[in-house]
Amino acid sequence: MSTIGTNGVERSSGEQKLDPIRTRRRFRRILIVGGAVVLIALVVGFIPHLRERQTATADTKELAIPTVAVVSPTASTPGSGLNLPAEVRPWQEASIFSRVNGYLKSWLVDIGAHVEKDQLLAEVDVPDLQQQMDQAQSQAVLAQHSWELAKDTNTKWQELFKEGVVSQLDAENTATSQATSQANVNAFAANLGFLKQEVAFQRVTAPFAGIITVRNVNVGDLITANNTSFEMFHIQQTDPLRVYFRIPQAEASNIAVGQTFDVHVGAESAKTYPGKVISTSEAVSPDSRTMLVELQVDNSKNEILPGSYATVRVPQSVLGKVLILPDNTLIFRGKDQQVGVVDAKGIVQLRDVKVGRDFGVQSEILSGVTESDKVIVNPSDSLTTGTTVRVAATSTPSPSPTVGKK
Repeated sequence: MSTIGTNGVERSSGEQKLDPIRTRRRFRRILIVGGAVVLIALVVGFIPHLRERQTATADTKELAIPTVAVVSPTASTPGSGLNLPAEVRPWQEASIFSRVNGYLKSWLVDIGAHVEKDQLLAEVDVPDLQQQMDQAQSQAVLAQHSWELAKDTNTKWQELFKEGVVSQLDAENTATSQATSQANVNAFAANLGFLKQEVAFQRVTAPFAGIITVRNVNVGDLITANNTSFEMFHIQQTDPLRVYFRIPQAEASNIAVGQTFDVHVGAESAKTYPGKVISTSEAVSPDSRTMLVELQVDNSKNEILPGSYATVRVPQSVLGKVLILPDNTLIFRGKDQQVGVVDAKGIVQLRDVKVGRDFGVQSEILSGVTESDKVIVNPSDSLTTGTTVRVAATSTPSPSPTVGKK
């Protein structure tokens, strides 16, 4: 059976049954192709947008990492050495007091007098001392005579005891009497010796050669023995002199006995005197972190006055290297001072540092960093350990040390 289609073509009934199937297939094919086209269009449009979004996210993260400038600590020897304050002291000095009670009879030297060892400085009058001497002398003579008599008596009685004339008890009594007399002789002799010393102490003499710097007595003054609050004279030995100064802990190990340093007395333009190191305290003071050094300075011309202010120059050849950082690298948080050190991965580590001398815009770093460390310049207040940073392409150069005049 056949039918005539709309286009005038005769179709069989089988062809009419296959037409819907072809239509569905065609429609499905159109859907698949259209879907593929839409999917391709979506993919083509989404990927650039996704890339732009990823790029923006990466840029945001990149911008979130702070960029910092770093500087490495500079180790350098101070160009002109160190000028350190010093104190001039006499080689030895003593306060002179009286050993006897009495009245000042006379004084023979005044302040500024150059005296020799054992030279007479003053005399103290002790009115009753001579009477005590006379009494002690008489007692010593009487004790000596008593001993001689007891000795002769004991000798005779010992001979009679051997002959059996006297008893053993009588012989022992005479021996005891002689021993007692001998003890009296020793006692009175000791008392007499003490009084002779008191007589000698009436003469106040210089314990060593030096200059009298203080005189606190006048004729007629009441003198009290061993009164430490009443100094009769003060004497100083001024040749040679001792000069004391303190060297910072970092340089203490470079100081040795026998070294010679220049000593300026008064202004820096004053005359220079060589000072030889004769000893050190061999210990660092916990208060100042310095070591005490003692110099010996010749003063045979008496040009230097004890107690003067002086300056000791420690030359460059003696000093060790000084580690320097700019002050704008230091972080002040509480009592501790810190710096931010950046490692090879850009991770920050806060380190405690010990700061020594201040050289204006720079400071000496005693501990906490090394020359190879990269220290952040102008660190932010929020900087913490573990923060990731980016190091600037050009690092901030460390200023050259200018520590010569400190």
